[in-house]
Amino acid sequence: MSPPLPLPLTVCIPVRNEAKNLPSCLAALGRDFEEIVVIDSGSTDATRQIAEAAGASVLDFKWDGKFPKKRNWALRNHAFTTPWVLFVDADEQVTPEFIAELRRTLPDTKHDGFWLSFDNWFMGRPLRHGDTFRKLALFRIGSGEYERFPEDQWSHLDMEVHEHPVLEGSTADISSRLQHHDYRGMKHYLAKHNEYSSWEANRYHWLLKAGDDEWSKLNGRQRFKYRHLAAWWLGPFYFLMCFIAKRGFLDGPNGWTFARLKMQYFSDIRLKIAEIAREHASQGSGAPAPAANGSAALQG
Repeated sequence: MSPPLPLPLTVCIPVRNEAKNLPSCLAALGRDFEEIVVIDSGSTDATRQIAEAAGASVLDFKWDGKFPKKRNWALRNHAFTTPWVLFVDADEQVTPEFIAELRRTLPDTKHDGFWLSFDNWFMGRPLRHGDTFRKLALFRIGSGEYERFPEDQWSHLDMEVHEHPVLEGSTADISSRLQHHDYRGMKHYLAKHNEYSSWEANRYHWLLKAGDDEWSKLNGRQRFKYRHLAAWWLGPFYFLMCFIAKRGFLDGPNGWTFARLKMQYFSDIRLKIAEIAREHASQGSGAPAPAANGSAALQG
């Protein structure tokens, strides 16, 4: 029996110095997709050589600090030949079950995008419980692009990290999970969360000034988060939700450590929100200070 035809889908992998993660990501993709594109922003390790050896196309990206960042740049500049695009990070791997579900779903679907879920690996072991990581990363070419924020004002990340695609049509879920497995260790994990917490704090202050139009673009989970991001209790609330309500305790010490570090992540965001407010006040910028309970300033 001849192998099935490749899926009419372009896999885009944004990278920078991902030599440790990229081989597993590419190996899992195999020959099941029509095109694989690695979008590289100046890697200084063997990332490019690994991509080319696997038969992937490599796009060179250099961010100028403004819109668009990496994913939107690829959507606007790559000549796609497939009707679908799937964005995966180098520390994410598809599974045979995921590929099989795509083969069943994509040919007849009327949806324009799909939310994907992940099994998260942490400290060398999979977390079977706790909060499930989800993102909208599979959609039709031309149906939309990632949210646009004023990158030149406060973002120092060259790739859309917490931004979601804003699509014209409907979305659904793919039930088969991908694997999120970062091989770069705890040092990288903590450094990444330090960067992301700064991004979240700056976005919070931007939303304070942006008004109802930007607020209306948030999904339900985002609205809850940004209404309460400056509240002291959000970190402990996440810990209890992740470790107790969603049974993260069944993952043992790894589940405890993961939930505790996420609680610290929200605490770091809160401290950075307060610091930015003090800086604005000292500069006389007129920027609103965060509400004492973290909610009044962001009522949708």
